[in-house]
Amino acid sequence: MWAPGVVHHGTRRRRAAYRRAVWSGAEVFVTVGVVLLLLVVHQLWWTNRQARHDADHQVQALEREWGRAGAPEAVGSAQGGDDSGSGSASGSASGAGDGERDGKSGAGDSTGAASSRGTAADSARATPRWSQAYAVLGIPRLSLRVPVAEGVSKADVLNKGYVGHYKGTQQPGQAGNFALAGHRNTHGEPFRYLPRLRRGDTITVETKSAVYTYVVDRILPQTSPSDGGVIRPVPRSTVRPSYGYRQPGYYVTLTTCTPDYTSRYRMAVWGKLTAMRPR
Repeated sequence: MWAPGVVHHGTRRRRAAYRRAVWSGAEVFVTVGVVLLLLVVHQLWWTNRQARHDADHQVQALEREWGRAGAPEAVGSAQGGDDSGSGSASGSASGAGDGERDGKSGAGDSTGAASSRGTAADSARATPRWSQAYAVLGIPRLSLRVPVAEGVSKADVLNKGYVGHYKGTQQPGQAGNFALAGHRNTHGEPFRYLPRLRRGDTITVETKSAVYTYVVDRILPQTSPSDGGVIRPVPRSTVRPSYGYRQPGYYVTLTTCTPDYTSRYRMAVWGKLTAMRPR
């Protein structure tokens, strides 16, 4: 005669404990997933939104300041010493696509700029304060206008959506290399579309005293983050020596990370000064 099986209380308790464990594990996974999603949204959306807003506001503030007749220019010695996120002309390229290989031509004299170099150099002698926004970088092809600040500290400059000036490199219009870094992803990502630049594209740098026009000349698509040669006075890659220059000139260098969403490599865009217009 058939009799129903007997389920012991110990078996029931084990089954209940197993169900609770599975349910608790599922809750933990869902919670972790939501937190990760919020972090991604914060990094990819909120930091961009906030940094772009702040950068646009700073550009407008600089333009208002420059528009005031007789307003003193806030300049002085660098403050705060070296920042852990700062770079220099002798160090690595901490931020920096498409490449034009080095040809036979050197930097030489920049066409159209010879008559204005003395004035350009004089107007750029003062060193801005550390993390001070003092210029506006414009790249028409990228529809970009972004503040330039002294230093490449992440917290004080780059994460604000600004472009940072490498300490130890030249200022706009000076002989040598005016070298800049900017984020490619997150925090305003001003150099998000830097690989779209092509030879002949225009780069402008506006200060209180003048507007400097550079023209893209060569592009290094990928190099090591420690390739400090790209921001030297005569820029030339130490990792890929076929990219760069051999003669002194008036250069601008834009650096950022590559490829997207990584900091494994750097890219560099070089331009030559072609004109300077006093304000």
